Amino acid sequence: MKSICKIKPKNPIVGTNKEYSYDLLERDIGYLKMKYPFITVGKIGASVCGRDLHYIKFGDGPNKVLYNGTHHGLEWITSLLLMKFTENICKAYKNGKQIRGYDIRELFKKSTIYIVPMVNPDGVDLVINGLKKSNPYYNELLKWNNESTDFSKVWQANVRGVDLNHNYDASFDLSKKAEKEHCIVGPGPTRYSGECPESEPETKALADFTRKEDFKLVMAYHSQGKEIYWQYGNSTPPIARSIGKIFSEVSGYKLGEVIGIASYAGYKDWFIDKFKRPGYTIEVGWGKNPLPLKQFNQIYKSNEEMLILAAML
Repeated sequence: MKSICKIKPKNPIVGTNKEYSYDLLERDIGYLKMKYPFITVGKIGASVCGRDLHYIKFGDGPNKVLYNGTHHGLEWITSLLLMKFTENICKAYKNGKQIRGYDIRELFKKSTIYIVPMVNPDGVDLVINGLKKSNPYYNELLKWNNESTDFSKVWQANVRGVDLNHNYDASFDLSKKAEKEHCIVGPGPTRYSGECPESEPETKALADFTRKEDFKLVMAYHSQGKEIYWQYGNSTPPIARSIGKIFSEVSGYKLGEVIGIASYAGYKDWFIDKFKRPGYTIEVGWGKNPLPLKQFNQIYKSNEEMLILAAML
């Protein structure tokens, strides 16, 4: 992470009025650590282009949960959501305040929350800043993006054209079969699942981190659709639906079932399959990605209580 000059951080730290780039993410993590030294920050690995995959940890209770965002480059608004949540919950803890009636200091005693806010920083950079000559995959990316350097409306994948949320070891063979049915023949903007599960450093890092820690529940944030996906075949634990119904009630999002190519090789599928514990994909907002920032306040309002409850149930 780039060094932060020791000046007083702005208040609030996490702004919500501009596209949330990797540079802003790093700056905000640095300022949050400065202002709230009780949090732990670190990295789980690095992206294809060498960008650190940061995590933030707060609380010290036995109930460990993990929230992650932006597997897809177009969905950077989910990183902003998780970072704003981090700032607000840390502020409440420091000041002994409640959020929506929940005692945050009690939450910190009961739970430990881990946040990986941006799984796909290289994809975010392509979406927000476009393709630069210095990119090691410049020629390939031009080809995969129809000779355009503008990735702002189409690019979900990482810099190698792999859709990270199709790169986990959960029905991976069905994902490869579905690619053929959808005429996906190789790297590109979306749906290409890679040569094998965890072929990409981003997914390998997140899977390794998940294997290392004893998470009771995980939430993977995506956009859009205002839906909560909660199951993965016979591996789904019985409690998953009842928790999902609580999430639905407090968020206003509906419980949904994924079908077809979208239902294979995702992170929450892999977590449910391997650990037999509740895992959720949360689809925030509505419309076409990237979602406009004018939706952010409503997205935050819909998700704040759900993020608190996920660490308490």
